[in-house]
Amino acid sequence: MSDTLTTPAALPLTQLNEDEQLFRSTVREFAQKSIGPLVRQMDEEQHFSADLLPQLFNLGLMGIEIPMEYNGSGGTFFEAILAVEEISAIDASVGVLVDVQNTLCVNAFLRWGTEQQKKTYLSRLATDTVGAYALSEAASGSDAFALQTRAELRGDHYILNGQKLWITNAKEADIFIIFATLDPAAGYKGITAFLVEKDSPGFSIGKKEDKLGIRASSTCELILEDCRVPAENVLGEPGKGYKIAIETLNEGRIGIGAQMLGLAQGAWNCAAKYAQERKQFGKPIAEFQAVQFSLAEMATDIEAARLLVYNAARLKDARLSYIREAAMAKYFASQVAERVASQAVEIYGGYGFVKDYPVEKYYRDAKIGKIYEGTSNMQLATIGKLVLSGK
Repeated sequence: MSDTLTTPAALPLTQLNEDEQLFRSTVREFAQKSIGPLVRQMDEEQHFSADLLPQLFNLGLMGIEIPMEYNGSGGTFFEAILAVEEISAIDASVGVLVDVQNTLCVNAFLRWGTEQQKKTYLSRLATDTVGAYALSEAASGSDAFALQTRAELRGDHYILNGQKLWITNAKEADIFIIFATLDPAAGYKGITAFLVEKDSPGFSIGKKEDKLGIRASSTCELILEDCRVPAENVLGEPGKGYKIAIETLNEGRIGIGAQMLGLAQGAWNCAAKYAQERKQFGKPIAEFQAVQFSLAEMATDIEAARLLVYNAARLKDARLSYIREAAMAKYFASQVAERVASQAVEIYGGYGFVKDYPVEKYYRDAKIGKIYEGTSNMQLATIGKLVLSGK
């Protein structure tokens, strides 16, 4: 009984210890002062500001869980979630860059990398190198393992051929975790994860997508034409890529939940401030019960999403089962983000529909939460399977 009570998951979920409070306030201040002034320009130009990357690395936000022996921050998964939340409250485009780096790329290396791979890549990811995670293809979305990208062993190296689509961080990244199949007839048992450098022969970055939201985040296709990858750059073991993909995405879904949570909080902050400033019929609209009720519902939804996201992150840090909780966190937080952002636009009225004010961007950014790293339907399928099985 005592062991259970002392696990992080048993703490009040939104209660932060002193270190976590300091970390959150530091990230919040950075996001407001350094990211905030760039948000509109980055969105309009569909370009991630190069000036932000060194700052993210210098603050240790790109290698939060990387041990200090590899030049990382030596922090927790929960702290990574806090960082994604606080940054996304200002700009979800920056939030997803930090999220993919920490919850997908770094975690994949920590769990499946050899000691040499950790020495080679974790120190780079912690200090100056962005990572990307490449699973999706034209015919491989929710059916994640219907891969067409092929890998063939030739002596001491593999040759990769194929195309990856919708890859986040593609323009900024120098290291890519790419999934390919050694044998299509073997189904998921042929899938293997490879570490591919940006300057690898036969590797190139294709078209950057013109997106509805998170427009500063680069989303590109990757092209592999007889791409040569050293055999020692297999992550995990040949044929074990499916396990790496599934388990890493389970962690990543908590990160997307945090991104959507932060986005919802950012939209609420704007709406609440505006409601106290905007006057109609001689008084602030915040004094009208309809507006108060709307803000109250939004705040309640956000707090419920925060409890789900924090719970999943605490469980992960405590090394307890969290697959169901991760799916619930992503599903619910993405629903909340879209709903809250929509209500924020309505509170702004006509002003909410124009780009002079921030809430229309929150609304556009929210939509992706129901789609990437597992659609809402896929989350419901996971939740339904687990709750019906009694697990």
